[in-house]
Amino acid sequence: MTESDIGVGIGVVGLGGMGHLHARSFHELGASVVAGADLVDTQRRAFADEFGARTYETHKGLITDDAVDAVVVTTPNRFHEPIAVAALEAGHHVLVEKPLAHSLESAERIAAAAAVSEGICMVGFHNRHAASMRLFEEHRRRGRFGDLTHVEANYVRRRGVPGPGSWFTDPDLAGGGALLDIGVHALDLALYALEFPEVVEVSGVARTTFGRQAEYADPEGFGDNWDAETEAYDVDDSVSAFVRTAEGQTVSLEAAWATNREPTNAFRIRGTQAGAQFDIGETNLTILEASTVGCDHYADVDLTGDPALTGYTKQDEQFLEAAMAGRAPETNTLEEALVVQRVIDAIYRSSETGRSVSLAAVEREATARAHQ
Repeated sequence: MTESDIGVGIGVVGLGGMGHLHARSFHELGASVVAGADLVDTQRRAFADEFGARTYETHKGLITDDAVDAVVVTTPNRFHEPIAVAALEAGHHVLVEKPLAHSLESAERIAAAAAVSEGICMVGFHNRHAASMRLFEEHRRRGRFGDLTHVEANYVRRRGVPGPGSWFTDPDLAGGGALLDIGVHALDLALYALEFPEVVEVSGVARTTFGRQAEYADPEGFGDNWDAETEAYDVDDSVSAFVRTAEGQTVSLEAAWATNREPTNAFRIRGTQAGAQFDIGETNLTILEASTVGCDHYADVDLTGDPALTGYTKQDEQFLEAAMAGRAPETNTLEEALVVQRVIDAIYRSSETGRSVSLAAVEREATARAHQ
């Protein structure tokens, strides 16, 4: 894409790190970053200085700006719904950062607004577009792995709890903890690798272990100004879950802000003919095979992807292409994001009840509540 190709004006709501990241990505792709919105004055001024964009305190002014064609939402999770719905009702195209919403009911309402909007809606799961996953997809398409059977999905920090009192640790703003923040990446990528099969049953345990500790070892200083004694912390900091599909495929998920094990973002995908392993969002892919040719042996093939290919850039490029064409995106769809949100809801329900949860029941109940 070049600047002369693109006539899409981008407005960004939420001008923190993610907002700037997307704005830079769209600028590099040739789109015009025309507006930004944030409650914090210093964030607005920094955004205006970098991009020469008009800025607003709230999304309402941005959405009525005639230069805005597409809205990027990078706010705390609870505010995804009012911003995305207002933008969709105005006919704008919308890119919502993951997760789709802070709750399943809220996600369902965004989907309902998108269904009747002239704008398209896409959800920000950028790891799908990293070089490692693109290599995996092509070999999957060629049948190299045979039938895929199981995914081991990990997004685990040894220590990395956001500080108590931040919006990340406020259930009203975030909707959950480690699962909704980083586990959602691993869960989405696992279902994407399996091409979003029908999920039938979910079980899981969400734990709150470290965030309430007054003396919390944080060697890398991830949670600034730690004060667990006076600040609320009512979200999960680790989750273990198991997902079963109608065709017998399974996913095991480990997500943690903190846990006493080595950190890992490792993905392990098993197939009947070969397996694959890579780290989430990284460049390289290893294919694991075994053969009887010559003699019984293992064959591990390391594939090195293009380090210049970033998931954010490719994702934003696909959003622009869909917006310019006025058609629903082929990937990162609302339907897929809703499946991810339903599985997350089911994991939390399973943890609360100590029992496995039917995804069909979750879907029926959430749809009913969203339309009450």
